[in-house]
Amino acid sequence: MNVVSFYQFTDIINVPSLRDQLQILCDRKRLVGTVLVAPEGINGTLAGSVTNIESVLVWLNQKLLLTIPIEGRWTEASGAPFRRMRVKEKKEIVALGRPDIRPSNKGGERVTFEEWNKLINDPDVLVIDTRNNYECEVGTFKNAVNPKTDSFREFPAYAEQLRTMKPGQKLAMFCTGGIRCEKAAALMQELGFKEVFQLEGGVLKYLESVGDEENFWRGECFVFDTRVSLDKDLEEGGYIQCHACRRPISPEDLKSPDYCESVSCPKCIDLVDSEKIVRLKERRKQVRLAEKRGQVHIGAIID
Repeated sequence: MNVVSFYQFTDIINVPSLRDQLQILCDRKRLVGTVLVAPEGINGTLAGSVTNIESVLVWLNQKLLLTIPIEGRWTEASGAPFRRMRVKEKKEIVALGRPDIRPSNKGGERVTFEEWNKLINDPDVLVIDTRNNYECEVGTFKNAVNPKTDSFREFPAYAEQLRTMKPGQKLAMFCTGGIRCEKAAALMQELGFKEVFQLEGGVLKYLESVGDEENFWRGECFVFDTRVSLDKDLEEGGYIQCHACRRPISPEDLKSPDYCESVSCPKCIDLVDSEKIVRLKERRKQVRLAEKRGQVHIGAIID
């Protein structure tokens, strides 16, 4: 199955109307995925046939009167990476907590993978992974700094701290598909950083473009669908998702005595209370019973 991730920062006046029309169109095209619509733009991932996905992107380009067409990052999945199609209205298409920051007005300098490789090997450049901590654990670039954030809303606090500690620092920033870097780079410029670079198209575009000998990515790349992670060839990786805490867990985690399918993993064993464990075990039981009957239990749906 074909999968495309995309975003576009553009002013949207009637968000509810666009949301409703897009939901109807995607359902008609038999697509699955998640799309966020906000006053600042649109952000989503769709899965289905190439023809049907492209028809939706063409419709969006025309509906939003975009002078620069939406450019998606295409990958493939062995099965449907989402269970349903959902179009949601949001305050921001990427939740920084700063809807006033519009990357269409300012932002960092976008660089290709060749330029990026030079930047991350420059000792005078601070390379920042703008993604969440659990994403960084799955994979990241060599020499990259992990801000240790659990959500993107925590990034402004890290940025303020960096301004105090390293004012004027030359920055190179990256994320999965480019969208978080758009807002993060604009924030850094607002805080006074003059030299701010961002990886164009994010990690997905980098892995699509770079050869093995030039590839400075380490590990796998976390994605927000049932594939959980992609390897350097953009094939489904070796991680799965813990149904209790929804964090990615590696093949090594599966061998841990703290791992219990659909109940706990080494990352959440100390965070799950006894009552929740009982509920999760019961859900696992009901899911397995449904499987024996040839049905899909709602507890099995994790997206």
